[in-house]
Amino acid sequence: MAKEKAQKKGKAGSEVAEQKAIAERGAEEKGVTPRLFEHYKKNVVPALIKRFGYKSIMQVPRLEKISINIGVGDATQDPKLLDAAVKELEAICGQKPAITKSKKAISNFKLRENVPIGCRVTLRRARMYEFLDRFINIALPRVRDFRGVSDKSFDGHGNYTVGVKEQIIFPEINVDKVTRINGMDITFVTTAKSDIEAYELLKELGMPFVKRQEIIQKNTEQKQ
Repeated sequence: MAKEKAQKKGKAGSEVAEQKAIAERGAEEKGVTPRLFEHYKKNVVPALIKRFGYKSIMQVPRLEKISINIGVGDATQDPKLLDAAVKELEAICGQKPAITKSKKAISNFKLRENVPIGCRVTLRRARMYEFLDRFINIALPRVRDFRGVSDKSFDGHGNYTVGVKEQIIFPEINVDKVTRINGMDITFVTTAKSDIEAYELLKELGMPFVKRQEIIQKNTEQKQ
């Protein structure tokens, strides 16, 4: 009898622990809705419907994922450089990066096959919007002599890539502990069917595209 009671108590305790774990997971999943996602639903969607005349909300393009890639070619000579890049990327994104390895050997670059030479991260959902918010409002304004990002980096399929020369523009990076300046490529993958739709989507989200002098001059001439 005592054994049966002990077993029942053990089962009840494990069930309570499981319920607590599920509740904690639910709280983490629900969390706080990213500010930029709220802006997308309230302002961006109506603006794009008005601009392109979509008949359904499902036709409105949206941000699908953000891919960040750092290449560390010198890691073949000094593996510690790659370790530092991985830690910095993890601090910036809040997600553990995956190590990228060389696909083939290149003797001129002293590169062998299947050697770690970089790291990458793919962000989705809440983390994606949080990163984009920080990138637009905090990181880009810290770029030296910043005049806007190029609007010519679309791939023809609604995806946009921007290059960052220095990782120290992100506030998560402690400049005093940086041993090497690393650049990175950031790709914004959207569901847009054309570059124009992707451009308008990112622009409405707050991406500071460069203002071309030719367009400004034409507008001023027309007003005169």
